[in-house]
Amino acid sequence: MYRIGLISDTHGLLRPQALDFLRGCDAIVHGGDIGHVDVLDALAALAPVTAVRGNNDSAPWAERLRETETLCFGSVSLHAIHDLARLDIDPAAAGVRVVVSGHSHKPLVQARGGVLYINPGSAGPRRFTLPIAAGELVIDGAALRARVVGLENSAFPTLASA
Repeated sequence: MYRIGLISDTHGLLRPQALDFLRGCDAIVHGGDIGHVDVLDALAALAPVTAVRGNNDSAPWAERLRETETLCFGSVSLHAIHDLARLDIDPAAAGVRVVVSGHSHKPLVQARGGVLYINPGSAGPRRFTLPIAAGELVIDGAALRARVVGLENSAFPTLASA
């Protein structure tokens, strides 16, 4: 079994609540708009991190990041991209079971066409009235369970799940 922490759109702000929620993960995927290399360093102290470059990640440290990453956890393939509108593969045809994105700051967990799409929302500075959030994906063999939680109180209320 794997517990994958999902975070996006930190824009240089890594909240203590996000670190608390991600503690104990086997891996962390950052969906872009990281904002500062220190965010990745702090996450890497918790678990191995895979991050994709967001449209605001233009500093020299971000040049090493790719726009997409595909990872395998057991038999489950996960594809990460910052802006879902820029997805240039057919995930189901490519054997991808999970697509993780960011960009919109809107939490989403939705199954479509045999693919689970997850946007963990924004864990960074508040944008409009959108919640401050992060997510997790639990992979148990071929079974997937995902949720996005609010980080604004210590109970981590579920905002979206599948």
